[in-house]
Amino acid sequence: MGIELGSLGAHLREHEVDAAGAARLEEAGFGTLWLDASPPADLAYAERLLAATARLVVGTSVVNVWSAAAATVAASYHRIAGRYPDRFLLGIGIGHREVDTAYASPYDTLAAYLDTLLEAEVPQERIVLAALGPRMLHLARERAGGTLPCLVTPEHTRRARAILGPDRLLLPGHFALVEPDPAAARTRARSGPPGTALAVTNYAANLRRLGFTDADLAGTGSDRLIDALTAHGTATDVVTALTAHLASGADHVGIYPLGDDPVTTLCTLAAAARTR
Repeated sequence: MGIELGSLGAHLREHEVDAAGAARLEEAGFGTLWLDASPPADLAYAERLLAATARLVVGTSVVNVWSAAAATVAASYHRIAGRYPDRFLLGIGIGHREVDTAYASPYDTLAAYLDTLLEAEVPQERIVLAALGPRMLHLARERAGGTLPCLVTPEHTRRARAILGPDRLLLPGHFALVEPDPAAARTRARSGPPGTALAVTNYAANLRRLGFTDADLAGTGSDRLIDALTAHGTATDVVTALTAHLASGADHVGIYPLGDDPVTTLCTLAAAARTR
């Protein structure tokens, strides 16, 4: 039996979702809940969310290779997968030089981390990498089950699919805000990752590869860039923008909700998706 991710996923941090929230998202029709930030190596919170739901897949977005020992993560994977078969996906990533003080040799470090996971018999198809650039995408194709990139556009999805080929998972995440006023939506987006993460080297380099300029990346981003990274408008408008990733080759789109009530925003978007 394969893992069933659904076409839409929900990206939330631990403080944004509890057991009741996870059950609510499952009821709303989400196939996958991505536990964001850098969860500890025991992955205990992911396990609690699985216990609170019946069908929902839970994934990590992402385990940080600098802070979570690979051997411990492998043991956690086997514990969780044994209890909840076909409902857990292990997302791992290299982090960012601006945050992780040990950051060095990102490709070699991530490849070595993968070696440990695979030697511990974590199935390759259950590992996805937070890959942005071509070299990391090739690693995802050759050594993992696919990729879950963040802060990307449908054009990145198209390019990533060309590198990954047809048989690897492509699971982009996209920020979303139900706000019909474009100026208000851009202001809110600029106060969150679509604006505040633009100085992060990995993200900035990837956005330049996609054709955005230094002017677009200055400060908290140009309107053009903010609009490309954040789906906003009515709920129907947002869902239409998100599904552009599916048309560009994604298997699934993870939604990063912006706003004061992220679970409600996600449920609103799930309802809009059902009526399109």
